[in-house]
Amino acid sequence: MTDHAIGFPAFPATKRKPGRFAGTWWGNAWLQAMADTSLDLAQLKRGRRFAYAGLVGPITVSAGRIAAQVTNDDGAVHHTVVLVERLTDAQWRRFLDEVAAKAGHLAALLDRDMPHDLVAAAADADVPLLPGIGDLQPECDCEGWELPCTHAAALCFQAAWLLDADPFVLLLLRGLGQRDLTDELRRRAAARRRPAVPTVPTVPVGSADTPLPPVVGPPRELVVPPAPGIDPEALAAVAARASQRARELLAAHDSGTESDVTAALARLLRE
Repeated sequence: MTDHAIGFPAFPATKRKPGRFAGTWWGNAWLQAMADTSLDLAQLKRGRRFAYAGLVGPITVSAGRIAAQVTNDDGAVHHTVVLVERLTDAQWRRFLDEVAAKAGHLAALLDRDMPHDLVAAAADADVPLLPGIGDLQPECDCEGWELPCTHAAALCFQAAWLLDADPFVLLLLRGLGQRDLTDELRRRAAARRRPAVPTVPTVPVGSADTPLPPVVGPPRELVVPPAPGIDPEALAAVAARASQRARELLAAHDSGTESDVTAALARLLRE
């Protein structure tokens, strides 16, 4: 849904730490997907060493793609890419429904957290946020045949650090950046607040399908109650005259031409 790309500076060489490589559950889930797909654990260990040694250059993240140049032990530089399948528009709509269903979900994302229940709800709606076995597709111009090779493994390890710092990196990889996501949620919220405008059926004057009711019977005698300063007989005469003119207009509209109606209106205005 978006073609935005974000560049991240290269990580410096870092001292190896005991325990898991990533610091968040979703960062470790990313690495688990790589490990479950790997055919050679030795390449993973070597890639982890490359990641700690700062041999991965600046990383570019875009929809469905993460890329960097990785320097080999002998100084050779390799262009490495890891591809991730983008979510479809229908999947994104279901994901946005899940985010909008609970106010805390968006607040957690903005606080750089990825709630377990959001990922689970998305999965139940057939929206895979975290990669599974075979979802990470490495490409590298090195001669290694392993999937992943050392360079792609090193890139995946450092990508886990990016995911630790900002789960929106994962959403961008799946095809939707932070700004696009928040703008869409804001649009949906505004649509919910906007009051619905009732539809009032209108009948065009003179429509052939909706004829005016016929004039039946003579005009009724109007009885005007007395009021201070008003002559009842004179007021009744004026009302009767107006009623008769209205009937003439209806009769002209029902049986005459448009020019007949216009002429009748003109006479009524002059009188």
